[in-house]
Amino acid sequence: MHRIGFVVFPGFQLMGFAAVTAFEMVNAELGEPAYAIDLLSEAGGAVQSSAGFGVITKAFDETTYDTVMFGAAAVIEPMTPGLIEFARRSFQTSRRMAAPCTGAFVLAESGLLDGRRATTHWAFARQLQERFPAVKVEEDRIFIVDGSVWTSAGMTAGIDLALAMVEKDHGAEIARAVARKLVVYHRRAGGQSQFSALLELEPKSDRIQKSIDFAKANLRSVLSVEELADAAGLSARQFSRAFRAETGQSPAKAVETLRVEAARLMMEQGRHSMDVIAEEAGFADRDRMRRAFLRTFGQPPQTIRRNARQGVPEHVLA
Repeated sequence: MHRIGFVVFPGFQLMGFAAVTAFEMVNAELGEPAYAIDLLSEAGGAVQSSAGFGVITKAFDETTYDTVMFGAAAVIEPMTPGLIEFARRSFQTSRRMAAPCTGAFVLAESGLLDGRRATTHWAFARQLQERFPAVKVEEDRIFIVDGSVWTSAGMTAGIDLALAMVEKDHGAEIARAVARKLVVYHRRAGGQSQFSALLELEPKSDRIQKSIDFAKANLRSVLSVEELADAAGLSARQFSRAFRAETGQSPAKAVETLRVEAARLMMEQGRHSMDVIAEEAGFADRDRMRRAFLRTFGQPPQTIRRNARQGVPEHVLA
């Protein structure tokens, strides 16, 4: 049986418990206690979450855990000496350390990420790199495994991290069964992007939304302003003005955004050639697709594909 110590501190976010639920579901799936979970804190007793209510915890002691996972918070507070000492001791005694989201700051403060690749919530990635220059921060990753240290992006990415651990411990079939129970995709690759270009398009009216839906359904077409305006039921001039006012982008830029997102998803989810992806996404050729990726992500398509395929190294899942 794997013993997991999940560490919380004042102001921790409850979303981290989603990872704990994944381990709980393994027990239910196997019909036996594959994982035992202790909720830990420095002093023990009640610890208040950022939601305003508390949980009961066990104080740090000499118990040895297979996995030690650190919770996250919405803000980065100074680390206490006791928390740092526990992290360093656990690194010596546990099989693996895990830090979803801002939990990475605990490991970084403890020196455990020095020289290692790591990720965190995109909103805190630059801060992590600036405060700890010895850490190789990769801000656009779902999760990263470097040796015995696992880090992930924020919020739901902790579930992807937990499912990857379950897959290593009990195989892909059990991990898929747990993912189905959690009603989540099994599982996003570690190298998959945290970002979606579509988040930039949030129109306020149904008319503009109709034009975006039309564009998404017809990406292989040229998609002129006149076609999009017709889908919105507006003149080309009215449409262009309304589109920019609602999305902050020109129609042409928005279409490029949609094409980039469609191409990125094909790269992350399939094995089509770059030529096929460029054609399906509506780019005239690979070179135009490459330029669009550089404008949107600052990276060429080949890098996006390589990162998506990277996921968890094979030796980790062996």
